[in-house]
Amino acid sequence: MSLRLYNTLSGGKEEFVPLRPGHVGMYVCGVTVYDYCHVGHARANIVFDIIYRYLQFSGYDVTYVRNYTDVDDKIINRANERGIDSTLLAEEFISAFDEDMAALGLLKPTIEPKATQHISQIITLVERLIAGGRAYASGGDVYYAVESFPDYLKLSKRNMDEMRAGARIAPGELKRHPMDFALWKSAKAGEPAWESPWGPGRPGWHIECSAMSIQYLGETFDIHGGGKDLVFPHHENEIAQSEGATGKPFVKYWLHNGFVNVNHEKMSKSLGNFFTIRDILKTYDAEVLRFFILTAHYRSPIDFSDQNLDEARLGLTRFYQALANASNFVPQTQPRSNQPEREEIAELSDRASSLESRFKEAMDDDFNTALVIGHFFDLTRALNRVTAIPELAFDSAAATAVNSASNSMIKLGNVLGLFISAPSVWLEKQKHADLDETGLSSAAIEGLISERQAARANRDFARSDQIRDELAAKGILLLDSPQGTTWKCK
Repeated sequence: MSLRLYNTLSGGKEEFVPLRPGHVGMYVCGVTVYDYCHVGHARANIVFDIIYRYLQFSGYDVTYVRNYTDVDDKIINRANERGIDSTLLAEEFISAFDEDMAALGLLKPTIEPKATQHISQIITLVERLIAGGRAYASGGDVYYAVESFPDYLKLSKRNMDEMRAGARIAPGELKRHPMDFALWKSAKAGEPAWESPWGPGRPGWHIECSAMSIQYLGETFDIHGGGKDLVFPHHENEIAQSEGATGKPFVKYWLHNGFVNVNHEKMSKSLGNFFTIRDILKTYDAEVLRFFILTAHYRSPIDFSDQNLDEARLGLTRFYQALANASNFVPQTQPRSNQPEREEIAELSDRASSLESRFKEAMDDDFNTALVIGHFFDLTRALNRVTAIPELAFDSAAATAVNSASNSMIKLGNVLGLFISAPSVWLEKQKHADLDETGLSSAAIEGLISERQAARANRDFARSDQIRDELAAKGILLLDSPQGTTWKCK
């Protein structure tokens, strides 16, 4: 099965055929840098990080461009509120964004351009649009004439008459049609400005992405991505600008990730129901957030809550526990290889050998990570069944199957940014994170374990059982084995 993508432009899945064999050009809209990133930004960037990783895994040479919008009304307004220069504010939040993406374990894009570093390209593109009759200057501003582009709204599938009825021309705007949008804004006092043929000013929001994507990927490229909230007006306007200037198709495949909801309501700053990445990572590991996002198809809405993150942490810990069990499944010095193959071993061998083909089949179906996670769970159950049978440590076929399963799971998990930690490190970190909720310290638990061992040595089984029960009541389970007693949180 070849890779198939859901293309927002066509409204269906299409076989992915890049413009240049073996090469992929991908542009993803970055952030407007005026505040800290929230979980919606996390989802969009993790989604396209996974797509980037999988394209590379599939053998493509990928040029991945993700921009910074570092001049915008929001940046200027926030800088004025704080009484600082807008350039300083933008640089502050570019650094914060970079820190957040690194904390989430994202790969760096190939190119990360800033709008303010591409003013000349923006001006050139606006000049082409004016020369082609697609745009007009008006009072120091330049507007795109949407009626000059017959395919306007082809991405969002909206109705122009309905849009026109609801559109208004704001005070101070000198545009011909209420749907026309700004390509260049004339300078206002106290705002950053650059010289242009229409007087000093700055670019509109939409034109920067057209200019930067064309600069680095060409006038037609393979994939353009972003959140569903960008379909209109941002991506719709990018198409009008780019195709209006070049006369060529702008993008082959438009990919959009779904919204993040909070209690089934779209997350937004206006509703006050948003959570910054920094706040989330104070409580949850970055890999838990990534895993949570992977459990839903990237185009589907996903409901964000502490409960759902807790469930994601438990699910991810199950995987790490299975990998730890596999690493501890050490074959005995004289394995018996002539035993009849057991059903558990046969199932594990089959799931291990077929995991990569199942993984590719799911990912080739429009990056179906939710199905991949299901395949990982199936393998984990089979793996746990084998490692839970002590006598199978004497079976060379079992050892081979366990090793193959864990290696495959780690290899393919890494493609998605999962299973990066050593299992023992992850489990120890989660154990101590859970411990905070019990009110106990590891030293106190170890002390009680030592007391219990002494009681057992003295055949004081009543006291031994009492210690076990007391710890269980506080959420601590004791695990006895020939190697000694360990503990974990419920």
